[in-house]
This record gives sequence, structure tokens and C-alpha cells, in this order.
Amino acid sequence: LQRQLTEHVSQARFDAGTFGVKIVSLQTGKTIFEHDAAKLFSPASNCKLYTVALALDQLGADYRMKTSLYSAAKPNVAGTLKGDLIVFGRGDPDFNARLHSNDIFQALEPLVAALTNAGVKRITGDLVGDESFFRGPPYGSGWDCDDLEYYYGAEISALTINDNILTLTARPGKSAGASCDLSLTPATGFLILSNRTTTVAAGGKRDIQCYRPLGENVIYVSGQWPLNDVDHNDYVTVHKPVALFIAFFKETLARHGIKVSGKLRTMNWLDRQSTPLDLNKMVELGSVESQPLRDIAREILKPSQNLYIDLLLAHVGALAQTTNAFSGKTSEESGIEQLNLFLEKTGIQKGDVHFEEGSGLSRNNLATPDASVALLMFMSRQPESAVYREALPIAGVDGSLRNRMKNTAAAGNVHAKTGTLRWANSLSGYVTTAAGEPLVFSIMLNRVDAPVREAIDAIAVMLAEFTGRSEP
Repeated sequence: LQRQLTEHVSQARFDAGTFGVKIVSLQTGKTIFEHDAAKLFSPASNCKLYTVALALDQLGADYRMKTSLYSAAKPNVAGTLKGDLIVFGRGDPDFNARLHSNDIFQALEPLVAALTNAGVKRITGDLVGDESFFRGPPYGSGWDCDDLEYYYGAEISALTINDNILTLTARPGKSAGASCDLSLTPATGFLILSNRTTTVAAGGKRDIQCYRPLGENVIYVSGQWPLNDVDHNDYVTVHKPVALFIAFFKETLARHGIKVSGKLRTMNWLDRQSTPLDLNKMVELGSVESQPLRDIAREILKPSQNLYIDLLLAHVGALAQTTNAFSGKTSEESGIEQLNLFLEKTGIQKGDVHFEEGSGLSRNNLATPDASVALLMFMSRQPESAVYREALPIAGVDGSLRNRMKNTAAAGNVHAKTGTLRWANSLSGYVTTAAGEPLVFSIMLNRVDAPVREAIDAIAVMLAEFTGRSEP
């Protein structure tokens, strides 16, 4: 096996890049194979392994994030709330149509129920979306500006709605030369669509592009789509999603006959510097809790969901800031601080991990295969080990591995996290050999201009097929 692996990683096609591999037996603790395992690589979304591990260690698998409804006083006997209603978010990702039968209003029903249970029938003041629990910009450190238009670069907000994206649908017009019909799901006027598309004759080229300038909520849609063709769907991000949250929430309230007389407003950490909010002096009318962290971990790791892990890291950082004196750091920076403290417990060597955000979208994040193997071994011994492992994609079955390693010994066997950026690919996780020996592995391949997934998957398949055993 060692000879086979050495020949594989030493192929000439990898000479221009760097190939790091570490494989260790969970049974004996023996290193089966290593190649440049102490070198620093861009781990891409393998970063999520670290951030989820931090959250499970600090918060536990049953932890839930809370969204609260605050006001200065309780409603009167007639159900009138005199003053503002503040929706205070802490990073709950569950307010989305995808998890609620594709109905955004159904996703907000628990908040409405919490309000009606408090006896509120009318609000005379403003409806305020408060995202000030998170301090810092709405983007992760080190993100590329090119990423911010795409769903995987959606803005980070403590009050998140529909994964902070909308689905844009372009349908061909009624005749060639006509504009395409454009729509958004969930339907909203929050985003303005600038339609610059054309319907072309049947069989023509399919080519639709979307562009949203940074800091704006205008989507410029251009290109062409053939007559009588299928719909084209694309995800578009929104700027200031907290405002979209409040707009949808007001509409949900209206559907229940609850009128808001005031305006829609938003508050972030900068606004709260000039207008502080003392929650101890407010009345909590009700609250809604997220699904447990064990389920959020699955929603993060299997599809490699960037926003949710960014919310989780900021949440951990914000909790640290509420228990310690505020140091001026952003919630993300405090989250990274907590991550570094956690890594000291895992046996990872100092200098083997350098992160500035939690999702892996930053090209500045670095880790060694040594570190990732040490993390996976540490987590295999923790109370939340089963939750952690089961949240990982399974080769040939689900998540980001559902179409990889099918019809091999690795299918249904390998539980591992993928990682993909333009010049960075990684795969780290667990596999059981044909002899029944559990192994942990980390494979990182950077700066190679060649098909690399097959090269990475080939190693995982070799391990799954291996009939030998390591010696203690």
C-alpha cells in the first residue's frame, strides 16, 4: 500500500503543485503513510471540519440558537403594543423556505406564534430588525470580491433569511426578439431586476448572466434564452438581508391580521454604538430556537454550506464577547480566537493551522495534513464523535460526495469533507479498510492544473480496498 501510494503522489503531473497526504490507523495509532504532511496547504472547505468541531466542543450537539422578540413594555389588554417591536437575531439559519416546504412565510410562522402567544394584535411603533449581536462586516476576512455575487459568498447577518439568497428564474418570452420573463422566488420587490435579456429562436444558444454591484440590490440580467426552452434558474445574493427579513416578517404578520403602524428599520453593531440596547431593560415577548447543532452540523458539512458555518463561528465569537470585556475585535476574530484555544486541546502543533475565517472561502487560510488528521483523531474520542462523523458527506451517497467514488469500495464507506477552490482541493475524513481497520486520512492537493478529484479519490479507494493491517 505504501509503495502504491508513493507511486501515485509522485506522478509527474503533480510536480508543479504540492501534494500532502497523512493516513493513520485509529486502531493502532500507527502512521500508515505520509507525504509532505507537515507542509501548509490551502484547505478550502476542509476548514469547516475545524469550525464545526469547535462549536460541538463548546456548545454541544443539543445547543440551539435563539431569536428573540423584544419591546419596551408588554401589550395592553386590547393587544396593542405601544412602541417598537425588535426582532433580535443571533445567527439562526433556519428562517428559509428550503426547510419549510419552499414557503418563506411558513418559515416565519414560529415567530408570529411567539408574538400572538404574548397577546400582541397590533404594533403602533416600528418593526426593527436587529443584527447587532454580530460585530464586524457582512463578509468573511480574506474573501475575494468575485465571490460576493454568488450564493456561496452570501452576506453574513445575525438575522438571516432564506440563506440570504433568492432564486431568479428566466423564462423565454412569447416570441423571438421579446425580452425573457424574469421572476424571483420567494417573490419580493426588495431586489430590482434590470431586464436586458432577449428571447432567440428555438435551438439557439443558452446564455443568461446576472450581475449585482456590491452594496446594491439591483440585479442586471442580460443574455439570451431560446424560445420554448426550459426555465433558467440562478441564485442571487442580497445586500443587507436583515432588511429583507423584516419585509417578509411584516407581510407574515399582515397575513395574521397584525398591523404595524410604524416603519421598517434595521440596526447593526455600528448603529448600536450610538443607540445602545440594554436587553436587561427590555421585555422579551417571546423567542424561537433553531434546530439543534447536531442538525445544523449536517446542514453545513454535507453540502458544504458557507453561510451557516460563518454564522456559527460569529455566534461562538459573539458569545465570548458577551462573557468577556469587549476588546474591539469583530465576532469573527473572537471566533478565531476561540478556535485557536480549542486547537491547543487537540494536540495540533502550533503553526500548523492559520485561519482568518471559518468556511474556507478565504485563500489565506492554511493547514497541514498533520493538523487535519490530529483534529479528526481528537474528535473520534469525544462525546460528540458520532454526530461529527454522521454529519460528513458519504462517498457515492450524499452531500458533496454523492457523485464521487460510486461503484467502488469507498462508496458508503468513506465519510469525509471535501474542499474546493480554484487551485486547492482536499478530502479529509474516515474510512474502514477491507480488513475492517478504521483509518483517518487527510489529502490536500494545491496548485495543479489537471483533473485532481480523481487523483484524490483514488487514494480513498485504495484505502477502502486494502486487505492488510497495520501493526501496533
